[in-house]
Amino acid sequence: MSKISGIYAASMSILNDDLTLNIKKTIKHAEMVIDNGCHGAAIFGSTGQAQLIPVSEKIGLLNQLAQSKYKEKYMIGTGLNSLGETINLMRVAKSLNFKKFLIMPPAYYKYGDKEVIEFYSKIAEAIPESEIILYNFEKLCGYKFSMECVEKLVSKYPKNIVGVKDSSYNLFENLKIDNFSVLPGSESKLLKGLELGCSGIITATCNVTSKLARKVYDDFQNGNEQKANHKLCDVRSVFEKYNLISGLHTYFGKNNASYKNLLPPLSILNSGEAEELNINLESLNFSINSSLAA
Repeated sequence: MSKISGIYAASMSILNDDLTLNIKKTIKHAEMVIDNGCHGAAIFGSTGQAQLIPVSEKIGLLNQLAQSKYKEKYMIGTGLNSLGETINLMRVAKSLNFKKFLIMPPAYYKYGDKEVIEFYSKIAEAIPESEIILYNFEKLCGYKFSMECVEKLVSKYPKNIVGVKDSSYNLFENLKIDNFSVLPGSESKLLKGLELGCSGIITATCNVTSKLARKVYDDFQNGNEQKANHKLCDVRSVFEKYNLISGLHTYFGKNNASYKNLLPPLSILNSGEAEELNINLESLNFSINSSLAA
């Protein structure tokens, strides 16, 4: 078991006009963000519309993803509200030799650390070969991991609980566990996180910032002067003015209409917001293909 380190995109799901999952284009997109600098990609995270896509379509994608040239670079989001469905989807993924899983606790119901430990214990005991990245995002599920909860889970299942994606940002500054990956959910936390001992990031906007984020990461690892971090944070700030999923699909939809398809209740930005997004990115001299020196 190796520590999960580097730049990871919470990869996007591409849909057909009838709103079914386009498996080929979704995999092609994930491979693209890796080609552009990411160390890997999370499939079916929140950015990938995970809670809205039918399990049957997810299984169809996993079967094709197992043939991807970057198979070893993916973590699979399997956090569903149903414990049984989470375990069943993990079993399918495991049968295809995927072993890294990004799992958020269930939404809607109110609960605390004790119940979360029970939830992940059931998963770890059902899939003992799994490597689980906890997904800490109170805004989406209503629960925020405490440091004590994470420490207890790692102590109980050191081979299974291997990291945390921290999108609530209450962990990354102080959580220190040997051979455990802490990955904030924003580019604006990347450099500070690395300085504090974090392993990298998992973010939605790495779908577009992969080159810049990789530059910041590599420069830190090599002890080089940081020349890309300011622009990286500025680009993140532009997208943060909107729902990130809507902004990303609008951005990519300029050149590929397939990205404009989103499952309700999600939608792309309205025309005014889309124009504002483009103007703000142009003011930074940013495009996904722009040079790092630009």
